[in-house]
Amino acid sequence: MYQRSAAIVGAAHSQLGEVTGSTAIGLMADAAVAAVADAGLTPSDIDGIVVRGPDDEYCFQQQLGERLGLNAAFSTSLDNGGASQTLAVVVASLAIEAGLATTVLCGYARNSWTQTRRSGSRKARMNQSTHSRTREWRDSFGYFGEPATHALGAQRHMAMYGTTKEHLGHVAVSVREHATRNPHAQMRSPLTMDEYLNGRLVTEPFGVYDCSLRTDGAGAVIVTDAARAKDLRHTPVIVRGFGSQNNLQGWTVDDHMVHTAAKASGEQAYSIADVAPSDIDTAQLYDCFTYMLLAQVEDYGFCEKGEGGEFIASGALSLDGAIPTNTSGGQLSEGHVEGMLQVVEAVRQLRHEYPMERQVPNARLALVSGHGGNTVCHTTLILERG
Repeated sequence: MYQRSAAIVGAAHSQLGEVTGSTAIGLMADAAVAAVADAGLTPSDIDGIVVRGPDDEYCFQQQLGERLGLNAAFSTSLDNGGASQTLAVVVASLAIEAGLATTVLCGYARNSWTQTRRSGSRKARMNQSTHSRTREWRDSFGYFGEPATHALGAQRHMAMYGTTKEHLGHVAVSVREHATRNPHAQMRSPLTMDEYLNGRLVTEPFGVYDCSLRTDGAGAVIVTDAARAKDLRHTPVIVRGFGSQNNLQGWTVDDHMVHTAAKASGEQAYSIADVAPSDIDTAQLYDCFTYMLLAQVEDYGFCEKGEGGEFIASGALSLDGAIPTNTSGGQLSEGHVEGMLQVVEAVRQLRHEYPMERQVPNARLALVSGHGGNTVCHTTLILERG
């Protein structure tokens, strides 16, 4: 059993948005150097690297080590989609506990706006990633990309529980309200419900404000031994528990679209951390689409299944709500860096370093989620103020 022996001691992100001329490795190096400095360490203190870059980047951890001038006792790149970033902290924690490394850099980078896409290899990768059960029913019928996949889940949830378009709108409006207080967020203008409802349609029921942003950016955290962490610059953030679930049979199998992998992943994390949903002070959830945040609020036990729409409409996601959620703006408004920014935000909230208008009062426990890998992979972190 994991002994809560690891802590996050540094956190940072690169410039976010449309960063002209950027590369994923350059953004990753910027975030990594800033995270090391935030921890009060030097690059020579790092002996582990667990990262992920764009899907067509090979051995991204090797590229980063070369860029930073590092050798590492333990290093790897992960390939669990948006679940990889929370999983990186899990892997780093276990590596430290096993004695494979002492101080591990975790991170993710993408340059979605500015990268030159290798269209041939990208198309092949996309074809390989399409589930065999649904491949013949996709492109020929106008079924393109992740918005369509997640929209199927949203439509099913609506049919089963009476969830409405306005319920999804409360997700978008709530996280945008948080982003208006974040000077680094891509989208900082307030969003009204009318603007949300009149947004350009992408795929029913999703409009443009239901979908996460196209972002150049990177985030990084430094994980080390909890005992060592006490002597460093900031209040340590203890990795108290974690969980993982991968519904590899697919998004459309059984009830996976409605009862997502967050449920089993969260139950494992709560058990290891020895806490309950009611103990969590803030949640930083993987909001690639408004529906995924709503589904996770239910699956993590913050409300009952089917009640997420009304729960969120009550103001539950606000700083003074039942579960302040995606307090930097999330992927819907701060920037889509595949969940890495959610880890960074949880660390900063637990260190109590924000001004009053951005700080969750007395935050002690945070839950962070990662979702991806063709919609079926999920990882959960529970972090605690040390």
